[in-house]
Amino acid sequence: MNKRVLGVIDATTHHEGLEELMTHRSLAAVPFAGRYRLIDFVLSNMVNSNIESVAVFPKFQYRSLMDHLGSGKDWDLNRKRDGLFFFPSSIIEGIRRGIGSFSHFAANLDYFKRSKQEYVIIANCYTVFNMDFRPVLERHIHTGCDITEVFHNGKSMQMYLVKTSLLIELIQTREATGYTCMSDVVMDIHHKYRLCIYEYTGYSVMIDTIQSYFSASMELLDPDVWKKLFLKNHPIYTKVKDEPPTRYLKGASVHHSMIANGCQIEGTIENSIISRGVKIGKGSIVKNCIIMQKSQIGENCLLDSVILDKDVKVESGTIMTGASQAPYVIRKGMGQGALMNT
Repeated sequence: MNKRVLGVIDATTHHEGLEELMTHRSLAAVPFAGRYRLIDFVLSNMVNSNIESVAVFPKFQYRSLMDHLGSGKDWDLNRKRDGLFFFPSSIIEGIRRGIGSFSHFAANLDYFKRSKQEYVIIANCYTVFNMDFRPVLERHIHTGCDITEVFHNGKSMQMYLVKTSLLIELIQTREATGYTCMSDVVMDIHHKYRLCIYEYTGYSVMIDTIQSYFSASMELLDPDVWKKLFLKNHPIYTKVKDEPPTRYLKGASVHHSMIANGCQIEGTIENSIISRGVKIGKGSIVKNCIIMQKSQIGENCLLDSVILDKDVKVESGTIMTGASQAPYVIRKGMGQGALMNT
């Protein structure tokens, strides 16, 4: 499959429902499951499907994404031929475009023309799933389809498999046809292409709001859900960081939670996801929370249904409470004092 399929990840999406987590980063770089970023899932799926050439098309706040992906070494994509490519968009569009913006692709048309792969799979960056794309290609070839769209539970996953030559044609004729992206093509009932549907039956969730982000994160604390997403023979790769094990001091108590490396825990943690390098002080209680990298929680605090972005400092004695349907979110680098009772 590595010689036949080109991977394209559309990282231009900006969901307003996730604005509080996207102030300093793109949607693709939003942290998930303690040590991953959202883009890790689709990128790992492509690598595990033996796709050796992957192009990432970002648009908004992509410095964090570039820092995370680097040369692609952690995904075995730092190679002399093919590998990982990064094509930031310089196009300013007032209208929201769908997945696979042809105008963005047109600015980098040479990449597609020079590619030797016969097919291309176009995917979004915000779906959490673990999928082998090889059966999609086999079905696509066997049925003689022009476009194969991947579905899950009867709903489009906004992922498309087409011939590279057809994609180039769609890009070059976009002004005449009025198609701005792949979504436009498949939604046009008068299009001339043979459209096929591939139904994916594994675990999948799209992250497009704070509520969906929070609920999907909490689902991972269920061992059955974790096993469906993190498969031993189909691993999810991410940027490797060398950090010491988490240190549990006297008085620390952890129940039904995920704790990443490099933390220092003195308080109580229940039903929560704690990222790398987090410090939780003595007497503090953290329940139903997502605490991102290097955040610091002082002593005798109470946090319930809260999302702390990276580098947040919570002063001792602070009380913050949200709800499962409306978690309380603190943006990256902010400080919260003892008077912040919500």
